[in-house]
Amino acid sequence: MREIVLDTETTGLEVEKGHRLVEICCLELDRRLPTGKVFHTLIDPERDIPPEAVAIHGIDADRLKGAPLFGDIAGALLDFIGDSRLVIHNAEFDLKFLNHELARTNRPPFAAERSTDTLSLARRRFPGSPCSLNDLCRRFNLDLSGRSKHGARIDTELLAQVYLELIGGRQARLALAPGDGGEQEVSAGRVERPVRPHPLPERLSSQEIAAHSRFIAEELLGDVIWNWART
Repeated sequence: MREIVLDTETTGLEVEKGHRLVEICCLELDRRLPTGKVFHTLIDPERDIPPEAVAIHGIDADRLKGAPLFGDIAGALLDFIGDSRLVIHNAEFDLKFLNHELARTNRPPFAAERSTDTLSLARRRFPGSPCSLNDLCRRFNLDLSGRSKHGARIDTELLAQVYLELIGGRQARLALAPGDGGEQEVSAGRVERPVRPHPLPERLSSQEIAAHSRFIAEELLGDVIWNWART
């Protein structure tokens, strides 16, 4: 099963006010494990970047010099994603911006049902607790030393680890209960053992068997559950 962990950075929070994408990163998972394949690019938003946005992700006009327009990378992005399911933290936000860019280039949007929202997963698992990406990384003891600012590349790498923890930890591929979706099934049914073609030779002599039978009959009066005297 192939999935794509996706994250974006933007010029602001409201696409309705003209804010645009400035960075996107997609990281490939195959059977819930990272493959090392990544699609990552900065994007020219064709507008200014407010200082408050730069303070969050560190992407300013100088860093975006020579960056492609979204239309220039849209085809490669969609080819990388293919028909895989998307894994996004706060999917509503990222999909809103991504679908806005797709609409500008006359491409169909991504349906919300196609994404797994790790924010929703975390809120169901830890109701009432903070569930930002930083909060979840601390909860799962993940290394945050590389995240001095938000960034689509580092955030997808951290989100992939958080996602694996949210769906059952590093052993997500072990099917320990019906319906887990793993590749192996573990059952506790009766194990049929093969019958030996030739019985093992008797280890006790006839004299030892007779002596044991007399001991059971005479000393224990025969009233024992392990009475195995042979007939």
